Amino acid sequence: SDGRGAAMAAGPRWRERLFALYFLSHIPISLLVDLPALLPAGLRPRGLTELLEWYAATFRDPMMLQPPEWFKAFIYCEAFFQMPFFPVAVYAFLKGGCKWIRTPAIIYSTHVATTLFAILAHILFHDFSKSEHLGPQTQRERLILLSIYVPYLLIPLLILFTMLYNPHYNHVEKRKRK
Repeated sequence: SDGRGAAMAAGPRWRERLFALYFLSHIPISLLVDLPALLPAGLRPRGLTELLEWYAATFRDPMMLQPPEWFKAFIYCEAFFQMPFFPVAVYAFLKGGCKWIRTPAIIYSTHVATTLFAILAHILFHDFSKSEHLGPQTQRERLILLSIYVPYLLIPLLILFTMLYNPHYNHVEKRKRK
């Protein structure tokens, strides 16, 4: 053995750790920041309402206090499609070398990247002057808000490219012909 096999297997390890951390951190963010936006204000625990109000004011993100219908649809996807996947992905990427995570990770990352393109376009181009809650007014404020959302595009894209192009995940077993 020339050691290349071991190096190949170790290749995605730093990425797997990054992905595990990403999915692990996403659980409290979803539960405390994203999903409460679906609850009527009266049903939200006071502490969560205060957290959302602080976040929305600090980063000029009115979507979290008054989500447009299309944004709510993305949060429902997060609640029912992404949340159940997070612990599975944490397990697979912490354990490492789980080839079975490839297809679910491709589905997840493609879905999330698609939703993020819509969100980022809204942040960049929407006229927030008519929003009940303060939205970004200047290009700088738009870029600050953008910087909150961009990691949720970049990491899923890295997951997608890792699943598609890293030999560890896309290696196809050659079946013997009979």
